[in-house]
Amino acid sequence: MSTASIIVPAYNAADTLPKCLRALAPSIGTTTDLVVVDDGSTDASAAVAEALNVQVLRRPAPDGPAAARNHGVRHTTGEVLVFVDADVEVAPGAVARALETLAAAPELAGVFGSYDDRPSAPGLVSQFRNLLHHYVHQHGAAEAFTFWAGFGALRRDAFVAAGGFDERGAINAIEDVDLGYRLRASGFRLRLDRDMLCTHHKRWTLASMVRADVISRAVPWSRLVLRTGVAPPDLNLAGSQRWSVALAGVLVATLPLLAWPAARFVAAAAGLGVVALNGRFYGFLQRARGTAFAVACVPLHLLHFACGGFGFLWAWGESLLPRRTTRDAVA
Repeated sequence: MSTASIIVPAYNAADTLPKCLRALAPSIGTTTDLVVVDDGSTDASAAVAEALNVQVLRRPAPDGPAAARNHGVRHTTGEVLVFVDADVEVAPGAVARALETLAAAPELAGVFGSYDDRPSAPGLVSQFRNLLHHYVHQHGAAEAFTFWAGFGALRRDAFVAAGGFDERGAINAIEDVDLGYRLRASGFRLRLDRDMLCTHHKRWTLASMVRADVISRAVPWSRLVLRTGVAPPDLNLAGSQRWSVALAGVLVATLPLLAWPAARFVAAAAGLGVVALNGRFYGFLQRARGTAFAVACVPLHLLHFACGGFGFLWAWGESLLPRRTTRDAVA
């Protein structure tokens, strides 16, 4: 059986680390070790991990999760690298499932899981955002076009061959998506296992959702698509999602013109189009949390798509400007 190293990057994660590490504890043994990479936290993250007898690698200043994960890889020896975010609680047996999947399928370079449908953070925005992520992964293709480091496992040799996580700021919060693109471009295969579940403990606000959807998702992912020319019709890039972004853009563009009846008609048609395209998602929300919750999520979903469109326009506009030289990725 292959050896494995579980790597948890942590930045000011003292509130969620206990649940994360206690869930991982049963997976630790003679062939599997666990390290927390404290990325220059200003809270008690490192002390929390040490109190639970977990090895901590301390970094002097926060350089982001990509750098923290790469640092963890350099200081571990497992043949399989299991990445788990500090605000994630893996389900019982989920790590073993990942390792068994790779052992049984030598053609795979990696496997990643999905958030479950029981996010712990209360409030409309937190529940919506976490359930959206769950739904997208639950309806993604098993033959994945990318990778997810919230809870995912990669063979070390494939990770090294691809150059590790890109630490440049331009990649921002999609360093795992970027790594998945590079793995696929090099001929490696990745799998999405919808039954490899974990609970997300992230608390969202409306402001943090908008900031993440634009700055941490739409802009860097659009940069990646524009740079590589690769936009597989899966996950957030599925056809219904692209049309929803376009219709949300039409809706936003008509808002200043609502004094005119024609504009009101166009806005209403665009909004209804988004609802029709995402009927299955709203049905899932209704079954999970009730009709009132599902209805309340529709404006948030429209905002999510509008942020995606704005982020794409931002990245597209950047692509028209003269190129700037950036440093190479650090593996």
